[in-house]
Amino acid sequence: MRTATAETTDVTLLDLLDRVVDHGVVLAGDITISVADVDLIYLGLRAVLTSVERARELDLVALPGSTEGALDA
Repeated sequence: MRTATAETTDVTLLDLLDRVVDHGVVLAGDITISVADVDLIYLGLRAVLTSVERARELDLVALPGSTEGALDA
């Protein structure tokens, strides 16, 4: 009889961070504080975590001295 075993791979925090920064990740979240169904405070979060090199490839950041770039508009 043959039993199946799952392979485990150890990933260090440095490896994980390297992969995230290399490919980039987008964080998004919304928080609404309300009382009696009346919205009092709304907080929205949109953040991109990536390397400067990758951001330049995606045209998210302008080169120094340049007036072009998606975030500058």
